[in-house]
Amino acid sequence: MVTHKALEMIQGISDRRIRRQVSEAISALSEDPDIKGKALIGELTGFRAIRAAGQRFRVIYRVEDVKVLVVVVAVGQRKEGSRKDVYSLASKLFRQRLLSE
Repeated sequence: MVTHKALEMIQGISDRRIRRQVSEAISALSEDPDIKGKALIGELTGFRAIRAAGQRFRVIYRVEDVKVLVVVVAVGQRKEGSRKDVYSLASKLFRQRLLSE
């Protein structure tokens, strides 16, 4: 499952090749999503992140064990220190309670 907000983020990526690589990374989560990716901390505890399109983009997701459902909640570029950093955006969405769609 990909949230509406994450779909908007994917569609906002202008480079089709990168969009395809992000989509492939999301599809790969169908197998062992709780092992792939890195567990996040702080406000994003309970979420995980995988790299996509080389090292630049991240897919932030959570695994719902009861339903065995992967929910992609944010996708974007890792730009440490930037307001457009995917982790900063995900934290902002979390504070606004928009990550739980």
